[in-house]
Amino acid sequence: MKNSLGMLLHSLDELREEYADSPASSERFNTLQYEAERVHSDLIQLLGIYRLGEEHLTAHVEEHFVPDFLAEQLARHQPLLEGHNIQYSINDEELNGFFDRDLLIGVLNNTINNAIRYTSGKLILSARQRDGYLVLGVEDDGQGYPDAMQLGGSGAHNSLDFNSGSTSLGLFFAASVARLHSNGGRQGFIRLHNNGDLGGGTFEIWIP
Repeated sequence: MKNSLGMLLHSLDELREEYADSPASSERFNTLQYEAERVHSDLIQLLGIYRLGEEHLTAHVEEHFVPDFLAEQLARHQPLLEGHNIQYSINDEELNGFFDRDLLIGVLNNTINNAIRYTSGKLILSARQRDGYLVLGVEDDGQGYPDAMQLGGSGAHNSLDFNSGSTSLGLFFAASVARLHSNGGRQGFIRLHNNGDLGGGTFEIWIP
């Protein structure tokens, strides 16, 4: 299913280019691409959570130049962002980080998709160093996170409640990925708040 959705997304990108001069089809393309991206991201997360439960998921930490990493993730979503007339930018520092690239891509893909859903029209990707952590953030100018979802430093989503209206699958996956990264006795964590520059929701993953 994951591979089939990957082929579907590739075909949608090609169709978008082929019918770029047809405004009537743009809204439907945006809807198709957004929903396909969401399902694709959910499947990757479910696979990761299954592997985590089987104790087969580990972080393969390597050094990466963070500005290039963020630019790649933003470029992946650029057609969808432009299709929704969302202004986007990167606010980062010239730094290197040590993390599992594939796992962080999964976290950021889901977070950017959520930001596209809830933003009023602006999105920022950010990176900075704070207290010995690499902090990657996704911020929008939407309604922000409800009080119940705003997390402190532990960022622990240790269980899934499928009886509620939301499973918090993305947050559970992100928190699990963060905890797979450790250094000097410290583990990574996630943090949600509404104190960013845009006034909406800000998602942060802190990597030691």
